[in-house]
Amino acid sequence: MMKIAVSSYSFSQAQRDERHMNLFDMIKKAKELGFEGFEVVDFNFKSTCPEGTSLIEYAKQVKEACAKEGLTITSYTTSADFQNNDVDEEAARLKKEVDIAAALGATQMRHDAAWGPKEGNPWISFYHLLPRLVSGIRQVTEYAAAKGIRTMSENHGFFAQDALRVEKMINEVDNPNYGWLVDMGNFTCADEDPATSVGIAAPYAFYVHAKDFIIKPADGPDPGRYFFKSRSGNYLRGTIVGQGDVPVKHCLAALKNAGYDGWVAIEFEGMEDCILALEAGRENLERYIKELG
Repeated sequence: MMKIAVSSYSFSQAQRDERHMNLFDMIKKAKELGFEGFEVVDFNFKSTCPEGTSLIEYAKQVKEACAKEGLTITSYTTSADFQNNDVDEEAARLKKEVDIAAALGATQMRHDAAWGPKEGNPWISFYHLLPRLVSGIRQVTEYAAAKGIRTMSENHGFFAQDALRVEKMINEVDNPNYGWLVDMGNFTCADEDPATSVGIAAPYAFYVHAKDFIIKPADGPDPGRYFFKSRSGNYLRGTIVGQGDVPVKHCLAALKNAGYDGWVAIEFEGMEDCILALEAGRENLERYIKELG
């Protein structure tokens, strides 16, 4: 049966506001809220690393803190861009991120592939760019495999977000150590139906993000602050898992039908209080998983 984790990114609101949560506070709160696993995101990790402490040493401290709370470190998440950076240099940088994942005791690491052209650069289609992405991804996953760490990319960043694009990328890399971090909510950013796209993604899933959005059509009134636009202009706002328009239970069913029984991590990025949102989201997610059997 699928197990429930939480991404450290879900606590970013409490890191920025008057609560000033650090990573150790997030770990303790994750345990209090009933989560079994904890995903470490580089933003929360690096921004809370004490001055004078190396990232590797800090990773070891985080590993110990999770072990003390009985939490599994499910994954390490970091950013990447093989489109706008030199491929070999970006691969070399990501190998250092793999070293951090190893120090954390994580068995999986997620990295991006591409974000689309930067301002002023000419547009290039995803499929034209694909050989460049594959070259960098292969370098990273081969290095990670030697350390017992699987690598994966998420449907994320608008450019490498569509289900068929990510599926093509995974098949072109053609390495059993490389797979998919399936984010059920992120498909809406590319204007795809989440349940249909999760059905495509599920056979390649190494890890899953449960994320929910409120969706309003592009031809409707502008809902104002806290919303952002999908690739085609629909309005999206992050919300509590199970309270938005993403068919979360249907997505879980698609994963179960494909035989997935790994971690499902809540990644909350809404305007609601993050602690209350995680309490309600975990309850909903736990109920859906139980109902699916």
